[in-house]
Amino acid sequence: MDIKNYTKAIFKIKTEEEFNHLSMMLFKYQYKKNLVYNQYVNLAGYKTNKIKTYRDIPFLPIELFRTQKIITNCKTPETVFFSSGTTNSEKSKHYIHDLKIYRQSILRSFYTFFGNPENYVFLCLTPDLSTHQNSSLAFMALELIQLSHDAKSGFYLNQEKELIFNIKTCQKENKKFILFGLSFEILGFAKKNKLDLKHGLVIQTGGTKKNQQHVTQQELHKNLKFLFNIEEVYSEYGMAELLSQSYYKNKDFQSPPWKKIIIRDKTNPFKILKTKTRGCINVIDLANIHSCGFIATNDMGYLTDNGFNVIGRAQHATQKGCSLMT
Repeated sequence: MDIKNYTKAIFKIKTEEEFNHLSMMLFKYQYKKNLVYNQYVNLAGYKTNKIKTYRDIPFLPIELFRTQKIITNCKTPETVFFSSGTTNSEKSKHYIHDLKIYRQSILRSFYTFFGNPENYVFLCLTPDLSTHQNSSLAFMALELIQLSHDAKSGFYLNQEKELIFNIKTCQKENKKFILFGLSFEILGFAKKNKLDLKHGLVIQTGGTKKNQQHVTQQELHKNLKFLFNIEEVYSEYGMAELLSQSYYKNKDFQSPPWKKIIIRDKTNPFKILKTKTRGCINVIDLANIHSCGFIATNDMGYLTDNGFNVIGRAQHATQKGCSLMT
């Protein structure tokens, strides 16, 4: 497979047929070049000659990112992204051979749903890449900060006064801004300050559980709308094992053309659900060229007319690290 041309092609997908064709190309490449994926497909008993469409492709259990090195063709990683994990669980490791692909995915996905990053100031309540060098979230935040080309864009954890000052400066200058951050960091900031965020967007990411605290996404969004006096709150859905983001807009999560969500039966991991029934989330991320583009997550959700929704974690699944990350 010509990786350079393949990378160009996935970011130009416009039809279901193109997505299917490129999915099948990636499956054949990763089955041949990714030892762990090859072993899983064979041990699970799949007949590769019967895999005709992307819906037939085997999904690698996400737990294997914790115990195995998931990378194609023994390539040398440029960096490794870790899930933030918990104190008593092993972290997932996503070996990244080419960060340029991640940068393209970040930019193109954001552009699809919000427009040019240069039109915004990014005020991030997320970890800083300088202190969390293996955080895919911190990398994404820094990339958006740099793409904005605005001096006010930056990381603002534990810098409340500076954050408030720059929010008010953006408002005075009629400059659009995005408050982007971890769910409980944004909620804590909102409760303490109760600022009117006119001209601003709020994008929360990470889980809605932290220590003993739990809030549903609906409750979180309702509280943030009230506290910030805004009409809409957005969410980002991603994880260390993926290189593409989905965004919550207009009542459901939507994905860029090179990413697709498929729902599997929660009691039979090999059964794909074709209706809007609740089940476990499988992800096809064609940007995961050098690791695995077909991942069975432990998130629960269901499909909608325009995308999908997440309703929590499967029972007994390891708690998502980003919900604890501070």
